[in-house]
Order: sequence, then C-alpha cells, then structure tokens
Amino acid sequence: MKANQKFFKKSKFLPVDNFFANILYDNQFGYYATKQPFGRDGDFITSPKVSNLFSEIIAIWLINTWENFGKPKKFNFVELGPGDGSLTKTLLDTFKKFPEFNTVKKIYLYEKSNYLKKIQERKIADKNVKWIKDFNNIKDGPVVFFGNEFLDAIPIKQFRKKNGSFFEKNYILNKNFNIEETYRKASNANLKMLKSYSSIKDLNFIEFPKLGFQNLKKITKKILKLEGCILLIDYGYLKPHNQNTLQSVLKHKKNNLLENLGKADITSHINFELLKEFFKKNSLKTKKIVTQQEFLKSNGIIERAEILAKKMKFRDQSDLYLRLKRLLHPKLMGNLFKVALAYSCKNKNFNGFN
Repeated sequence: MKANQKFFKKSKFLPVDNFFANILYDNQFGYYATKQPFGRDGDFITSPKVSNLFSEIIAIWLINTWENFGKPKKFNFVELGPGDGSLTKTLLDTFKKFPEFNTVKKIYLYEKSNYLKKIQERKIADKNVKWIKDFNNIKDGPVVFFGNEFLDAIPIKQFRKKNGSFFEKNYILNKNFNIEETYRKASNANLKMLKSYSSIKDLNFIEFPKLGFQNLKKITKKILKLEGCILLIDYGYLKPHNQNTLQSVLKHKKNNLLENLGKADITSHINFELLKEFFKKNSLKTKKIVTQQEFLKSNGIIERAEILAKKMKFRDQSDLYLRLKRLLHPKLMGNLFKVALAYSCKNKNFNGFN
C-alpha cells in the first residue's frame, strides 16, 4: 500500500472533514492514535501546559459556578478532549483545598483516543475520575462541560459558492498516488444545512464544523435535560472573512498541510459567530464572547500570580510572569483565543462574562 493510500481506504473522493478525520483519528495510522502531541517534545503546547495558573483559574471558576448554582449535592464536570491530562490533574489538586466542593464533584473525561487515554490515566491516577466515550453515564445534574482547544481538533467541511451554487472541497488520490484537491457539487443535505445559518449567508468560502456540531448536539441535549452549561476556549475569530484556516503544525513549526500526514497536527480556527448561532438554534442561552485575556483577568489570574510570586526566587518569578504573558498578551494567546459560554439553567451569573 502506498503511503497516501491508507488514508483513503475504499474511497476515491473524500470531503475535507472525512479525509482529515482519517488522518487524525484512524485507529491504526491516525495522529492522535499513535503520537503524544503535547508539550516541548511534541508538536504544540496548550494553555494548561503553558502554566498551572490557567488550570487553577478554571478550577476556581468551576467552584464559583457551583456556588452560583446553589451548591447542589452533586456536581458533574466533563472535560472534552483532555489532552495529556494536565488540566484535570491541577483541578484535582486545587479542589482538595475546597473540601465542601471536593466531596460533591464528579469528574468525567471525554476522550476518543485510547492512546491518549493511557497517557491521561498515568498522569491523573485517580479512581474517582471516569473516562467516557458518550454521555449516557451522566444521569443527574447539573453538568458543566469544558473544552480547551476541543473544537479546533475536529475536522471541518469547506465549501465554495460560485454563481449562487455551492461546491464542496474534496481530496482525491490521483493515479500516481498523490493527493489533489477538487470541488464537487454540494449535496442537498449539506445545502440545507448551510442555508439554515444566517451568519454565513454572505460568504463565498465557508468553513463548516459539521462533525463538531454533531458532538455539540449531544452535549446541548444533556445540558437541556439536566441543566448546566458549556465553556469553550479556543482560537478563532468573531467575524468570518472567506478565509481558509486549515493549518498543520509539526514540532511547533508550520507544516505543509498535505505533508507528514499522520505525523503532524491539523486544526482550523473556530467561527465563534457561527458557534453562537448553533447554540441559539439548539435552545441554549449564550453569553457575549470574550477573549482569553478578558476571561482570565476577570477571574483573578494576575492576583493569583502575585500571591505565588511573593514566595518565589527571582528566577522562578521571571518564569511565572513569562508564562503569564504568553496566556494574556494580545499578540500571543490573549486575543487570538476566545471564550464562549452557553447554558440552560436558572443561574445567569458566570464569572468572566458580563
């Protein structure tokens, strides 16, 4: 079998989302099934790996949310796509300092990759944490879902509109086993889907997270049934501009999208305006989208850093503030990363959102 052939299986044509889903999630060849992508020795670094401060702030936000819900006797937390487990490990350490909350919280990790699950299990090693592949085990509410860089890892569809007609981008394996892109007329089902969203109606190039929305649909149903919310932090934009945002990263550097398949990460930017419209169409209320900088600052990350810095030597202080700068600076992660909240509950007060 030729190198590229394994990603096409029996198909000659593959839409963008199916093609990259094979590359990322195939049980035998897929990127997330065979590689540890996180941290200095991996391909990219996420906020929980940049600084424990990020995860501590999420922990405090969860405790505040539980208090705003009236301190229920059972409180479910689901991390979507837990990476290498760094965030949950810090959450568990932080929760120990809040015994009342610690006794009522239940933690679930929603992970598709068995390979990553093993990495998470080694890091977390806590019998009270449960790994799940669906949400059927969560039967009582409230429930809070959280995803940091969850949606960007789920492949998207791409469409071009020309003279009022829609064409879907596909990849094809040519006779020399090289990959080429081509456009095929969009199916009626996809046409209906695209036309149902007003926020993308004026675009000539559309990125649509059909697979991501299928995941979120299951989550919104659970929130509506049990009450609760979903907090998503990811990189993306508020207003779409006909841009192709697919990107590949290998060893922390940009990689050609169609090279090193299965060895490099592939992601896309999130259209937050479209995401907000999705939640509203699925009966969830939403808060105004804020930047990561705004969210972390309003939840006290700078004050927390100052408390920690007082007990540190100068070199450790410098490291702490360099990491803080990476999380907050507008030209680094501070503005590129946005924070979305959707909810269905009596409580309307969520720290970090006006």
